[in-house]
Amino acid sequence: MTRHRYGPDHPDSTYVPHDFPEQSFDTGEIHLNYAVAGTGDKPALLLVPGQSESWWGYEQAMHLLQDHFQCHAVDLRGQGRSSRTAGRYTLDNFGNDLVRLITGVIARPVIVSGLSSGAVLAAWLSAYAPPGIIRGAHYEDPPLFHSEVDTSCGQSLRQGVGPMFALWGKYLGDQWSIGDWDGMRAAAPTELPAWMIGLIPDTDEPPQNLKEYDPEWARAFWTGTVAASCDHARMLTAVKTPVLFTHHFRMVDEKTGQLMGALSDLQAARVQQLVAATGSRIDYLSFPQMGHSMHGQDPQLFTKTLTEWAATLPA
Repeated sequence: MTRHRYGPDHPDSTYVPHDFPEQSFDTGEIHLNYAVAGTGDKPALLLVPGQSESWWGYEQAMHLLQDHFQCHAVDLRGQGRSSRTAGRYTLDNFGNDLVRLITGVIARPVIVSGLSSGAVLAAWLSAYAPPGIIRGAHYEDPPLFHSEVDTSCGQSLRQGVGPMFALWGKYLGDQWSIGDWDGMRAAAPTELPAWMIGLIPDTDEPPQNLKEYDPEWARAFWTGTVAASCDHARMLTAVKTPVLFTHHFRMVDEKTGQLMGALSDLQAARVQQLVAATGSRIDYLSFPQMGHSMHGQDPQLFTKTLTEWAATLPA
């Protein structure tokens, strides 16, 4: 078996250069890697990538966004060049890392836009960040409720993409301690639902984004430890900032009940209901033909959507 090893301890085999220079911030516990585009005379924007996505997933969008914002795109702990923290991948830790980055680096109120797990963290910041530091939060196709193992609304993680996370955790191992990429590919047809098998790349090496990802993230989601202290419904009842919620492709398999997509229409309606009940403004936009990452698939539409909404926020 060929064992693959990636991450900060193996930089030569893991990382590649990008268009924007990378910087590091010491939070006191970890080092957070980030990149900046745009100048300080423009509104501050924090970009939070999704699971298995490094900051450079926003790279093409940043070329457009920098005309409107000063963008800070971050690698969450366990992704990109940021620190690996065995046993400490939780929404609360991720969220507090971002609070430290905002107060210690950006040093002014921000708009936050996050994709997928990053969108759940945008929701976390809109609820739990210190008063005054979040101007507004964009939830880009957020798996609210759906990324919980024990959820209060709709399909849980195990009725959607969860088996993929179980596969990553089993064959790649925490901090790439197993690294059995070939074994994972061979096991996919028997361990994944049929619709998910095609999502495994048929390549001799993992794709760049997975090289920069700690598979312990996947295990933390599959077991539910990532959200053990952060119930999504409770979080949404604490939102205090304006919210833009963009909802992308979703479909429920009528035979199995499995959800293909980040969250169902039922779950999206519950998100809107809970946020609206706080008195916070929530703007919902549906893009059913859009893939999970609008900023990756259509950076121009992403920039237009985010910029137009940001222009409606109080200064």
